[in-house]
Amino acid sequence: MIIVKIGGSVFSDKSGRERNFRHGVVERIAEELVEFYPREDFLIVHGGGSFGHPEAKKHGIKDGLPDEPKAARSRRIGFTLTHKAMLEANGSFIDAFISKNLPAFPVSTSSIFLTDEGEIVYGDLEVLRWLLRERFIPVLFGDVSIDIARGIDILSGDQIITYLAKMLEPEKVVFLMDVDGIYDGRPGRGKLVQNLERDEIGPLLGRLNCTTAGTDVTGGICNKLREAAKMARFSEVWFVNGLVPGRLSGAIRGDGFGTRIVP
Repeated sequence: MIIVKIGGSVFSDKSGRERNFRHGVVERIAEELVEFYPREDFLIVHGGGSFGHPEAKKHGIKDGLPDEPKAARSRRIGFTLTHKAMLEANGSFIDAFISKNLPAFPVSTSSIFLTDEGEIVYGDLEVLRWLLRERFIPVLFGDVSIDIARGIDILSGDQIITYLAKMLEPEKVVFLMDVDGIYDGRPGRGKLVQNLERDEIGPLLGRLNCTTAGTDVTGGICNKLREAAKMARFSEVWFVNGLVPGRLSGAIRGDGFGTRIVP
């Protein structure tokens, strides 16, 4: 089984208008999967892009539920609106995959995961296992979550994949990004790292000035690398440019252009 993460910067323009969706890009990604399905089982996770991120920021979801009743009610409504935006994005993914005759099936992430301080502490994966067994392609997404400590929180697609990699042990995890892979500096300035051992990730995080507090000066890659270090215990991990035709299929075959992290 192969898990594919479709980043928000691939399927939408984060700097553009809210809720824009690159239908042509997602349909082309689906076409690349057609080459391998049903020989390979796939599970898809997509990010928030221009859908969930604006709503989550607007309503302060990351701050949890406040004590003041009126403010808490307002944030609960924002929690629902953020989830609703992600359902809209997910629906567009399902439409694109079905248009290429792929049996994609939507799975609402917030209905199967619980978090504590933003970390997954429970995931009900039985339905996912049965969907895969029956040759569906489950499509999950970065979402809001019910959080034991804060009441509510945000659950990123990267965290979801780390949990799934641990529990399902896929052959590969492929991240689709808007750059060619992992660089040893800012994309476009540093050198592309094409092969990376798991134990080399820590020193690379240091060279990239990734702090434990989560400060990210490299275009969103620090947290992805931290999660990839966890995933690489269980699976081969690829980072490739999802905007370039053929990069996904190359990673699936194992001869792609990008960054490959081995356990």
